[in-house]
Formats: sequence, C-alpha cells, structure tokens
Amino acid sequence: MSKKVELSSRLLVVSGPSGVGKGTLLKRVFLESGLPLVMSVSATTRLPRPNEKDGIHYRFMTNEQFQSKKNAGEFLECFEVFGKGTWYGTLRSDVENGLADGNFVVLEIDVKGANEIKKQFPKAITIFVKPPDNETLKERLQGRGTETDEAMKNRLKTAIEELNHANEFQFCIVNDDLDNAVKQFIGIINNSTENF
Repeated sequence: MSKKVELSSRLLVVSGPSGVGKGTLLKRVFLESGLPLVMSVSATTRLPRPNEKDGIHYRFMTNEQFQSKKNAGEFLECFEVFGKGTWYGTLRSDVENGLADGNFVVLEIDVKGANEIKKQFPKAITIFVKPPDNETLKERLQGRGTETDEAMKNRLKTAIEELNHANEFQFCIVNDDLDNAVKQFIGIINNSTENF
C-alpha cells in the first residue's frame, strides 16, 4: 500500500447542502472528539461575510490570485459555483501537510468537490450531512439573513440537487438532534482508527 493511499484513510470529506449545520456540527466534533483533527480551510473568491476572518473561515483571494494557483496545479479540487464567477477550492498543500503531520484532515466541501477528492484519495472517509426535511433546510437558510432572494433560490435549488447524492457517501448523518449527530460523527472516526 502506498503512503498516499494509507494517509488518505485519515482524510474526512464532509458534504451536505448549505444550511444543514455542517459548521456547527464540526465545531462540536473538534471540541469533543479528543482526536488530532485539523480543518482544511477552503479558498474562495467571494467576499467575506460579516465576522468571517481570512485563514480561519476561508482563504479569501482575488480572482487573479485564485486563477494563478489553479493554473499552477495548487488545488486538489476547485469549482465555480452558482454560475456567478465565484470560485471555491481545496489547496493541495493544506491537505498533504496535515496528513503528513499525523492528523485527521477534515474537508467541508460540496458534492462535486467531494467526488474529485475521492478520485485522488480513494480511502477517504466520506460523510454526508442531511437536514431532517426540506422545510427545515429552507428555514435554516432563510434564518441566516445573508442572501438576496435570487441567491436564496439558487441555494435551495442546489441544496435539493445535492441531497440526491447522499447515497454516494459512505456515511449519512441526519442533523435533527445536534448531540446525536456529534456522537455519530465521532463514532465514525473512532471506528476508522481501529485500522491503525
């Protein structure tokens, strides 16, 4: 078994529609698991929302900076989202350095990005986070208050499309009870560590 394949079993790929509570779930997992977890911080060309900090929530880049890194092959995956010229991507160095340091590296990415990562890291642990139902998802997205009506429609449409891909992931967690979802997530990681 190659070193890359062996290390890829310490890669956690987490997907699910916007508004499902992935960020809240992961925050609790990081606090409560007691495992060496590091977050891969996605790069994006979108503007920061209020209270978002560069290097913590995202790596905010100009379109020129992003395209330069893309052309240099520095991304494991990157996509333009919502057809509006906004790009998101995962930097290769973040993932490879985190794995080499013996950590579990967590990627919170969309379904398309997850599929690209799975091709390169076939032993990655893949987890899809679902809402209890579509109405709850809509309420959570609207509760953010950060979207225009048009952006909200696009996010809802994308969310429904992403839910259709849940069965492509090894594990699925319904985020209707946060405490239970956290226990499930930590259980998935702990079960995977039995192979080491």
